[in-house]
Amino acid sequence: MARNSAEAQRLRDLKLLRRVRDRIDREYAQPLNVEELARGVGMSAGHLSRLFRAAYGESPYSYLMTRRIERAMALLQRGDMSVTEVCFAVGCSSLGTFSTRFTELVGVPPSVYQRQVAGTAAGLPPCVAKKVTRPIRNREARATRPSLA
Repeated sequence: MARNSAEAQRLRDLKLLRRVRDRIDREYAQPLNVEELARGVGMSAGHLSRLFRAAYGESPYSYLMTRRIERAMALLQRGDMSVTEVCFAVGCSSLGTFSTRFTELVGVPPSVYQRQVAGTAAGLPPCVAKKVTRPIRNREARATRPSLA
């Protein structure tokens, strides 16, 4: 009986984690924080962070920032917005934090990325462009990533 109860709780937790992840995916440009996300699913911030990291391999904040950087990469590729405009459009409130996180995930600062890739994804189907330009958090995997230049 205890095993079924534990399994049922695990499935409930996974359902709540999917709701949190889906909310981050939808509302990445809104001011979100872990406390608010946790409140939305009736958990403490610490418990949500532990469960989220166990399920997805990164904290809710890291996941949010990765989504923001992915969107920023797409906006920078278009080339019609400045780095500052992109920073605020994806929900970041600090250009310094945005640039630091962007550089950490992508490997180059946003201004360099914009110069390197502006127009390079033009003509590619969106699903291919997303795969090719998705930021890779794993530093070992970065060494095998094709160059954008």
